[in-house]
Order: sequence, then structure tokens, then C-alpha cells
Amino acid sequence: MTAVWRESAAFLVAATLLGAQSAHAQQRNRGNADIPVRAGSVVQPETVRVGDPFIVRVRVAAPAGSEIIFPDGPDSTATVQALDPVHVDSLNASGGTERTATYRVAAWDVDSQTIRLGDVIVRNGKSERRVALTGITVFVQSVLPADSAKRVPKPARAIYEFGQPLWWLWALIAAGVVALLLGIWWWRRRRNRPKLVTPIDPYKYAETEFARIEALGLVEAGERGRFVALMVEVLRDYLAYRYAAAPLSLTSSELLEVLHGQRPVPHERLRRALEEADLVKFARRPLSADRARDLGREARAIVGHEHAVSRPAPEAAA
Repeated sequence: MTAVWRESAAFLVAATLLGAQSAHAQQRNRGNADIPVRAGSVVQPETVRVGDPFIVRVRVAAPAGSEIIFPDGPDSTATVQALDPVHVDSLNASGGTERTATYRVAAWDVDSQTIRLGDVIVRNGKSERRVALTGITVFVQSVLPADSAKRVPKPARAIYEFGQPLWWLWALIAAGVVALLLGIWWWRRRRNRPKLVTPIDPYKYAETEFARIEALGLVEAGERGRFVALMVEVLRDYLAYRYAAAPLSLTSSELLEVLHGQRPVPHERLRRALEEADLVKFARRPLSADRARDLGREARAIVGHEHAVSRPAPEAAA
């Protein structure tokens, strides 16, 4: 009850203060109907700091059936500006109409600031009356320290000016990019350049491989099947070099069929050597050391025979 009486007393004081301006309001409302209106306002708190929100409440009482229209709020260009839309509440009043408008605002300047809300419009039937809300103020404290007057603000900075364009730097960067692209192009072209391949003499290659395999000592180490397989593989390599139709992907029977009709190739000797080598490689046929050496010498002899027959004698060539 104490808070209610306190708020009612505040509105009564505000209404008394507004009564002193009734003459001015009557001059503005000349020509309007004489509608009895009571109005008052309260600022809570009465002292604030810059930017702190505070509340302004305006209560208006009019005859029953009256329409009370409050202003939207302070002007957005004023030092006191609204933070939220106005909120209007209806009060229970016997024999009349009462409305309370609540404004949540903030002040952006120090010292005493006037809150300009505009006029309240009261309509009753065809009559209309405007009530000016004047004399509403709030005191705004400064947030600066007490000795702020002794502080000298820094001078304003000079307008930033862009320097001259560094064209030489951009030219240097462009030249570096061009040089890098040329280097990449040259390197890729050099990498993709076809390499010169020295022709290989298949007979010399086969003789070198035969000698290398015999020097491994596989027969003495008990690797007789491996020795035979390697010697026959050199034989197959030689024939693949000499005849394009005899690649290494062919089986032994396919190789014999492809080379059939080639006069330099001893077909019967080649057939026996390949068949026995296949039995050793695929069927795990046991093999003595002497027979392994014989098969190796036979593979070497077949290569020598083909080379001798396919190359004409010096006298015939002359």
C-alpha cells in the first residue's frame, strides 16, 4: 500500500505541475471540445548516466468512454531516444477511463535533459483534445573522471593518403612468374624427350646372361631346377628378340608352332629342351646335376646354332 500511495502522490504532484500550463494548453486546444482530462508523469530513476535505460510513465484520466492515444515516443534525433515501443496499460477507474503509458528510453548527453514525447490525444464522441506532455526532465550524470578537464585529447589524425603505385614491384613479380612458367615448360619438354636407345645385339646379350647364370653356381648349391629355368628363359629372350612373332607370353607349344618354318631354328632340339624344362618347372621332375648342365649347354647351343645359321659367312656376304 505504501508503494501505491507513493506512486499516486507522485502522479498528483505531476498533475499539479501540469495544471500551471493549462492556460497554454487551452490556447492550443482552442476550437476543441472541453473534455476534462487529468495527466501526470513520473521518471524512474530521476538521475541516470549516459546510455543507461530508464522509465518514463505517463498516466491520463478522462471521462468514461473516452479514447486515449499516447505518442509513440521521443524523436529519434533527440538526445533522449526510445529503446522499446511504448507499452500502454488500462487501469480500473470508477466513472472514468485511465491509461498509463510506459516508455523505456536512454539519454545520450549529460546535465538536465528534456524528454519530448509529444501530445496525448483524447477523443470522446466527436470531441477531441490534445494534452501537451511538457516539463518532463531527467538529470544525466557524466561518466568521466573528476580530473577529465586536465586531460588534453589527442590531435586528429591526418587523412590517409595512398602512395605511388609500385609498378616496378609488379613488373618484377610478373617477370618471375613468366620465368617460372618457362622453366616448367622446358623441364617437362626435356623430361618427355625420347631417349636414344642403343641397339642390343641379342646374341651378345644371351651369351652374357648364360655366363652370368653359370657363374652363380646354382647346380653346385642344389638349385638344379632353377638353373635350368633361368637358362631356358635366356633362350626364350633371345628368340623373342630375333622373331617378333615369338613374345615371352607364348607357351612352349605356341612358340614351337610360331617358329615352325624358320630355317635357322633347330625345331627338334628346341622342342626337346622346352618339354623337359617344362617338366622340371611345372611337374617338379627330379633332375641330376649332370642332366641340368646338359640342358643348360643345350639351350646355349641352340642360340649359337640359330645365330650361326641366320648370319651369312663373311665370304658369302662379300
